[in-house]
Amino acid sequence: MANERGVWGIDIGQCALKAMRCVVDDSGKGLVAKAFDYIEYPKILSQPDAEPELLIREAVTQFLSRNSLRGDKVALSVSGQSGLARFIKLPPVEAKKIPDIVKYEARQQIPFALEEVVWDYQQMPGASEEDGFALETEVGLFAMKRDQVFRAIKPLVDAEVELDVIQLTPICIYNAMAFDLLSQVEAGRDYDPDQPPESIVILAMGTETSDLVITNGYRVWQRSIPLGGSHFTKALTKELKLTFAKAEHLKRHANEAEDPKALFQAMRSVFGDLVTEIQRSLGYFQNIDRTARVGRLVMLGNAAKLPGLKQYLTSRLERDVVVLDAYHRLSGAPVLSTPAFADNYLSFAVCYGLALQGLGKGKLSTNLVPRELITQRMIRMKKPWVAAIAGVLMLGLASHFFFRWDAWHAVHPATEVRGTSWTNIFSQVDKLQQVSQGHVSTDTQQATQLAQLNDLGEGAVGTVDGRLLWLELFRAINHSLPVDEKEKNASAPLLNQTDWPLQQRKRLYIHHVESEYFADLATWFTPAVKTKYVEGLRTQVPKPADAAVVDPVTGAPLATEGAPAPAGVATAPPDALTPAESAAASPAADPTLPPGNGTMTGGAQGPDVAGPKGPGWVIEIGGYHFYNSAEDMSNWGAQFVRNTLLKELENGEVELPVHDPQTGETRMESFKYKELGIEYPTIVMQEGPKTAYNVPNPDYQPPKDEGLTGTGVDTKDSASEDAKRYLQGVKVYQFWVQFSWTQIPVTQRLKNRISPPAAVGAVGDTTGGTMP
Repeated sequence: MANERGVWGIDIGQCALKAMRCVVDDSGKGLVAKAFDYIEYPKILSQPDAEPELLIREAVTQFLSRNSLRGDKVALSVSGQSGLARFIKLPPVEAKKIPDIVKYEARQQIPFALEEVVWDYQQMPGASEEDGFALETEVGLFAMKRDQVFRAIKPLVDAEVELDVIQLTPICIYNAMAFDLLSQVEAGRDYDPDQPPESIVILAMGTETSDLVITNGYRVWQRSIPLGGSHFTKALTKELKLTFAKAEHLKRHANEAEDPKALFQAMRSVFGDLVTEIQRSLGYFQNIDRTARVGRLVMLGNAAKLPGLKQYLTSRLERDVVVLDAYHRLSGAPVLSTPAFADNYLSFAVCYGLALQGLGKGKLSTNLVPRELITQRMIRMKKPWVAAIAGVLMLGLASHFFFRWDAWHAVHPATEVRGTSWTNIFSQVDKLQQVSQGHVSTDTQQATQLAQLNDLGEGAVGTVDGRLLWLELFRAINHSLPVDEKEKNASAPLLNQTDWPLQQRKRLYIHHVESEYFADLATWFTPAVKTKYVEGLRTQVPKPADAAVVDPVTGAPLATEGAPAPAGVATAPPDALTPAESAAASPAADPTLPPGNGTMTGGAQGPDVAGPKGPGWVIEIGGYHFYNSAEDMSNWGAQFVRNTLLKELENGEVELPVHDPQTGETRMESFKYKELGIEYPTIVMQEGPKTAYNVPNPDYQPPKDEGLTGTGVDTKDSASEDAKRYLQGVKVYQFWVQFSWTQIPVTQRLKNRISPPAAVGAVGDTTGGTMP
């Protein structure tokens, strides 16, 4: 056994570094402690003036100077507060599918991306398998953020210590107590979830926190309690007005104090908080596992030796509370009888659990060692073999070179063949190459000069064209507005409600036009804007009575007026708004859409419509109309805006003046709106139609007197109810239309007609000009 490989379990705590080396005994049923070390820091790591990294590094250096790790495995514990432990009950499932299910559960349970954490899992004892199906399976899932793992192992990695196991402290405690106190698990007794064995409560008190573990050997539940030994010291410091060091000394030697009762009274509040936390934890555990029978409480950690604590917990918790007297399955008298170990044996439970896992005796064997460290270790182990293989290859290459030296000498540049050598030939090639490079340099200079001349020409022409861009835009917007034929053909202006009611006026009233520059128009064309744009295209499809209507984007059939809708196509009354219009009915309806003040928002665009790209402007037109008559309900509200303004911007043309520099004349040229860079007109927000506008009632009849006295004539008012109202409400529909505008000067437009670009609006100055 002297040459048997052992395991060092190392626990870097807040107060001291604990380590213990163990091997398996001759019977194979217990462990033998071969060595230990207990290095207490000069200060507790949580003290304000302490330097944790320096204190830990000095303790690790001292430990390595007194102990040899050569040939042994090394296992390290990390705080349970830094990790995550979840126990998941799986439904009956094929055993081979458990890894896939666990990986899915890991993505749900771990609140970080799996690439940011180190995680592992293991099936808990007590599960059964029938016909390839796992029954009553509970899986333990353990994870820790990758940066916290590397922070915890840094002192040992800096000291060039290779780690074989990294485990959470509560799991180490579970492994130790399940092996030492709960031997029925090893007996192989079938686990009955309806009548589980009695559970024990393990309270491992640390310096800053305490780990509470409840287990029956088959199942385990753990919680970290934010109370530890230092809280008792702080209570003494506060109540007795002592320094931290003196309070710590007084706490450790409470039996020697002049007034032990005063000490207990000073720490009474911490005692009460500890009982509250334990009761809360026990209550929560019994709520989630109502079949569990909770028995005695076993205390670990040096803080468990505090006078009066055991008796206080026994009376308050109303259950048997014991302080672990010894590790029953751990032998090795030379170590266990050492005064330093005997005084601190309660704090070596974590090291005991780590040694059990490293020797293959632990119930849980999950490991949080990062994969990159394992990979580096494998590479390091294979380096000697790689060096040997490289030496063999070098020897073979040297032999090959020696035997082929003659062939190499035959083609050496200095070797002459038929009166010439490769050196002379290379010299002639270099001269020809210099001549060629001279020609290339000359051509490059001339091409640069030509490009400069072209830039000057484009700049001269672009300056003139750029001044007209905003004027052309407003002319295009004005041209896109509908003109009512009745008003156009009237001999005199129609202004009153009687001759030309508001609800019959096919006019759009514009109250603002605003603009905003975008470095990338794709940020404006969000999924919500794209959806509204596609819906606007669909409503512009003609609807002949004898032909099916097809969606211009998806190709799906649409319902027509007077005909039943195809299967799977929903219909709506003529005055109903589309889902997107309903969502935009109020400014707060869709937070992704811009409000009606010209402010734009960005987002990702969907796959169906490419949408605008690159720099450009977004123009917003805000307005309203009254054309919401019941006589033409299929063309009111948003539909009227789509059939007029949007349809014109999408497919229409506008005549603009074009100056011919050769003849000096100006002619009118018709341009499509898309040629001007105007694309994707969309109703981004709307309100109505709703009755929100009052006009004088042309049928109004003023009220009459009830009758004339003495005339015998009855003059009672016989007017209708509508005629009695002086004002009548008119439905108003408000809209905000936005479209993208890529500035394309007229010279570029004319060039595009000769040689069309890949996409209209892909060229041209998009940053010139300002909003007048």
